Amino acid sequence: MAEIDKSLPNDKRPEEVAEEINVEEIEETPKGAVEVLEDEEGATIDFDPSQVDMPEDGGDFFANLNELLPEEDTDAMGNQLQQDYMEYKMSRKEWEQAYIEGLSLLGFKYNNRTEPFQGA
Repeated sequence: MAEIDKSLPNDKRPEEVAEEINVEEIEETPKGAVEVLEDEEGATIDFDPSQVDMPEDGGDFFANLNELLPEEDTDAMGNQLQQDYMEYKMSRKEWEQAYIEGLSLLGFKYNNRTEPFQGA
């Protein structure tokens, strides 16, 4: 049987992502809570959690991040998620149509019945 490679349209392989990242565009952060050290294998990130600014009350683990993040960040994330979802749905459209047509050809008919009782 033939093998079909149907990956998600927004799924990128690690080597594709590595090609897209331009190291020169990355802003260097001052030494502090996060320090990035480049080496022959890539980069090492040194992170000191004690130097991160935390809310005075310790913060709520279950807090809504949408309320904490800037609106321009959440808008960008929302737009990207919606775009990825629509690409995914469009990539499956042919498969969904074939599935529906196959069920119809097999004689499966799904009707929402309300008689003799709801859900019957």
